[in-house]
Amino acid sequence: MKVYHLYSGGKDSSLGAWILAKLGYDVELVTVTFGILNNWRFAEETAERLGFRHRVLKMPGEILEKAGEMAIEDGHPNNAIQFIHEKALEALASLPEVERVSDGTRRDDRVPFLDLPKARSLEDRYGVAYIRPLLGLGYKTIRELVDRLFVVEIRESEKLEKADYEVELRHLLREKGIDPLTIFPRRHYQSRVLGWKEKLI
Repeated sequence: MKVYHLYSGGKDSSLGAWILAKLGYDVELVTVTFGILNNWRFAEETAERLGFRHRVLKMPGEILEKAGEMAIEDGHPNNAIQFIHEKALEALASLPEVERVSDGTRRDDRVPFLDLPKARSLEDRYGVAYIRPLLGLGYKTIRELVDRLFVVEIRESEKLEKADYEVELRHLLREKGIDPLTIFPRRHYQSRVLGWKEKLI
């Protein structure tokens, strides 16, 4: 059973991939790019270190442009990130070979996160199974597993070499002459997995 798992190289998507593999899925990691930066390579490096296959999914620049407009209008990135995530899942689910899609969204996430009607809609429209291996896990459990499994780098979002949606969104805002820190929270920390610490049985 093959599953295509949206992957940023961070702790949540890495933990999700590990759980899927332990459940017996054939996991292929998929990193989204809009083609304006090559930051996807950070996810590719992490995927290689963890022993997973990896592919890059290029999405239309119009989606990023619309997300940028949303972020500017709202004055915060939440709706923009949610919009990109939904479009990424749809793009992945629309590929002819894909029967199962997955992501690293957690029980306590607010953004990005598909509520039940949206999750069912994704499955019905594309004929796929949408799997969320972290959906039942809270922050404490995720932290315990991540601390045991992975070597993790944690830095401020603006300084971390990472492969999530917001890197290209921040870049787009800069190109428009807008300081991303007027939209994204200041002193916000994110993670990137660097490799295995202990691979649990």
